[in-house]
Amino acid sequence: MALDLFGFTIGRKSKGEAVTVIPEGEQTAIVPDEYDGSYMFETGGILGTYVDFSGAVKSENALIQQYRGIALFPEVDIAIEDICNEAIVLGTDRKPVKLGLHKVQLSDTIKNKLYNEFDYVLRLLDFHKKSYEIFRRWYVDSKIFYQIIINDKEPIKGIQELRPVDPTKIKRIRKIIKEKNNTGATKIIPLVQGIEEYYVYTNTEKDAMYPTTAAGLKITKDSIAYSNSGLFDANSKRVVGYLQKAIRPVNMLRQIEDAVVVYRISRAPERRIFYIDVGNLPKQKAEQYLREIMQRYRTKMIYDQNTGQIQDSREHLSILEDYWLPRREGGRGTEISTLSGGQNLGQMDDVEYLLRKVYNALNVPISRMLPDTGFNMGRAAEITRDEVKFYKYIERLRTRFSHFFLDLLRVQCILKGVLTEEDWNEISPDIELIFNRDSYFAELKENEILTNRLQMLSAIQPLIGQYFSNEYVKKNILRMTDEEILKMDNDMAIEQQQMQQLPPPETIQG
Repeated sequence: MALDLFGFTIGRKSKGEAVTVIPEGEQTAIVPDEYDGSYMFETGGILGTYVDFSGAVKSENALIQQYRGIALFPEVDIAIEDICNEAIVLGTDRKPVKLGLHKVQLSDTIKNKLYNEFDYVLRLLDFHKKSYEIFRRWYVDSKIFYQIIINDKEPIKGIQELRPVDPTKIKRIRKIIKEKNNTGATKIIPLVQGIEEYYVYTNTEKDAMYPTTAAGLKITKDSIAYSNSGLFDANSKRVVGYLQKAIRPVNMLRQIEDAVVVYRISRAPERRIFYIDVGNLPKQKAEQYLREIMQRYRTKMIYDQNTGQIQDSREHLSILEDYWLPRREGGRGTEISTLSGGQNLGQMDDVEYLLRKVYNALNVPISRMLPDTGFNMGRAAEITRDEVKFYKYIERLRTRFSHFFLDLLRVQCILKGVLTEEDWNEISPDIELIFNRDSYFAELKENEILTNRLQMLSAIQPLIGQYFSNEYVKKNILRMTDEEILKMDNDMAIEQQQMQQLPPPETIQG
């Protein structure tokens, strides 16, 4: 039994599984949710809605400014510097990132062109010199924008210039165009035709060279290279940065440090307490007598050796120095005592606790920030789990940041005629960006894992062919994938063929 509802045919398979069938070329009322930080607009019909663009932009810009503010905090700056130094490593050829095409099914000629175009994109970015600044800007702001400038008369020349754009001045827009179906009762959206994407650039600063209007300047999608952090707020679907979860501990650390400084200053000095005996004097006369005593101690006669004159020097007392308290008749007489300063001023447990929370929020190992912790050059078994987690975190950052290079390479290859849009969509999942690695801990870990596998292989070698097959050893002992096994077999076959074609070594006559 089937049911027609909202233009869909809902039925059951023979096995009893419910399915939803959408005819080819049909439209759907479901808006695609692409988590890329775009501002979503819905237009068309009396039920069309829109997003408060101006208000959302102000809140997002304020968040970016907050990221930039806490990035200047000394402890946060040290952590960010450590992250950027691990992610961006300059090799001997001064290329922090290289293009990997070993999985791409293309001819060697096309691959060489892709390598050349990728190097050209890196030169336009001046990535050999500005790689640290570009990555840090992306990490702190949670997104990065570059305007792609080409020659309109000769687009075959490719990208001519790449200009960085402040994230607070440009926003990505996705417009969803709604239409009515045949009955006119349901709003429907085409799968592709009803989506329009573009960017809006707004620069309303007074000192701007080319100020724009409040509505902004509309820029096509392919004219901007864009990459975000990949982190999104679950409610607003806005892009958030990697510093988002560090805002609260950083603010708490600032407050506790200010409170500690104020307490140290106010409680550090020892103060004198003057108990002045005022007898049976009335209140007003007692206060006047107390002020006279205070003035008597404030006034000091000083002899000037240069002029031979006596000067009246007044030293005004503050509440941080002395206390003056009247004492009535019947108690003890005039007395001067000392009020001790603050105790346990050297304890900083609360500050250290919040400092650890800041480092945990930034995913940086605590051992890297402690001054008494040295660099461990021992075996991989001695590596802390925090270091392994930090290495994986760096790899995630690199993978997300690589989308920026792939976007630029796509535009360059299409403009130069190296690839078409269809070709790029087909090979892009297999393209890799290989970053230089400088993590000694990760290298030790890989070497020790390989050593343990080879030792296990040596122990099981006599049993291969009797109890274990070669296929089992490759997959379960050496942990090789099917692709790696196939590639290794092909390489060994090629090497054996080359060895058979080599002439025999010449005999050296003595």
